[in-house]
Amino acid sequence: MTDRLPRIRRSDARDNRERLLEAARAVFAAEGLAAPMREVARQAGVGPATLYRHFPAKEQLFAEAFEEQLRACYAVVEDGLADPDPWHGLCTVLERLGELYARDRGITAALVSAFPRAIDFTAERERALKSLAELVRQAKKAGRVRPETTVDDVVLILMAAGGIQAASPAARVAAARRFTTIALNGLRAVPG
Repeated sequence: MTDRLPRIRRSDARDNRERLLEAARAVFAAEGLAAPMREVARQAGVGPATLYRHFPAKEQLFAEAFEEQLRACYAVVEDGLADPDPWHGLCTVLERLGELYARDRGITAALVSAFPRAIDFTAERERALKSLAELVRQAKKAGRVRPETTVDDVVLILMAAGGIQAASPAARVAAARRFTTIALNGLRAVPG
């Protein structure tokens, strides 16, 4: 009979788990996925054994830590597509995601599926790419984006924004904003 009862975590175990997730987000955002698990445990104020009890593999920690943020990224794309002005929608998507990627290295890694078995966002990613492609198509149709622009160009801009190197997170964000402005100027249709 007791075999069928759901396992209920103690409150201290739930608290440890939440601290580990918060620490993982902070550590991965600052250092990327190369950050050691011990650093996550240290920042959470727990021992490595506690970390591995909750998350036996880095992939599991990564997947749970970034699930919500990834869905928020996809929502940004959907919001851009919903904008009645496709150029404004595209600008907003590139600005918001570029800044987010510059601030949080973990998000960039998540979106390129550093741990593809841990995070299966294939359907979400495909939906976001289709929405982004539709946004580019609408902006081209409105004559606001160069005709040769593709969704791959937009993805390349986002990847580049996520790879910006700077001395501090604030400097990375400032550089990403500047880069996005330059990139958008390159996408903008030239009046003919």
